[in-house]
Amino acid sequence: MLEIEKIIGYQFNNNTLLFTALTHSSFANENKGEVPFNERLEFLGDSVLQLISGEKMYRENPKMPEGDMSKHRAALVCEDALASYAKEIRLGDYLNLGRGEEQSGGRERPSILADAFEALIGAIYLDGGLAPAKKFVLKFLDKAHLNLKDYKTLLQEIIQQNPGEKVVYVLAGESGPDHNKSFEVEVHLNSNVIGRGKGRSKKRAEQAAAKEALALMGYKY
Repeated sequence: MLEIEKIIGYQFNNNTLLFTALTHSSFANENKGEVPFNERLEFLGDSVLQLISGEKMYRENPKMPEGDMSKHRAALVCEDALASYAKEIRLGDYLNLGRGEEQSGGRERPSILADAFEALIGAIYLDGGLAPAKKFVLKFLDKAHLNLKDYKTLLQEIIQQNPGEKVVYVLAGESGPDHNKSFEVEVHLNSNVIGRGKGRSKKRAEQAAAKEALALMGYKY
């Protein structure tokens, strides 16, 4: 049993599927396209993930409206969330990357990690069916914060109660190398700064800024 199989708790019948799930296009390109890479499995894994997470939200929240279920599911399966799940199992350590991608920090890049995580879901699904794929995915979703808040949406809903008010998110700065950037965002109400936030992605920074704005306005979420 391979080390990565021990970590994910699933042993493949077809190890080619596992190898493909862990292979980035940059590695395949350096091998003249003779090696399969994970983009097709990523496509499949995304569909399987949407099904599993959608069923989870439906069954566990019988009174939640469709729009709220969509927001909560989106938070659970967004790129940042998937990258964090991938880091829990050290997925980046097992990726097959091209030399350029390796040197530029590809093993830690959220987009690559998230794509590989979805590809791994697709590979498990093809190898063993829906049951083991569901078991694998729910280990992460069950541990995720089930009371996730979309602070941007909450802030927008509050501001919309006053016609003519407008919220704008402005990138105030960024720092760090390409593979490990930090972003700072301001949220403006008309021309006034009402919140600031930092994050490893612009989306995270915007959420942090909206959360601060809500707190300064006296809302507790």
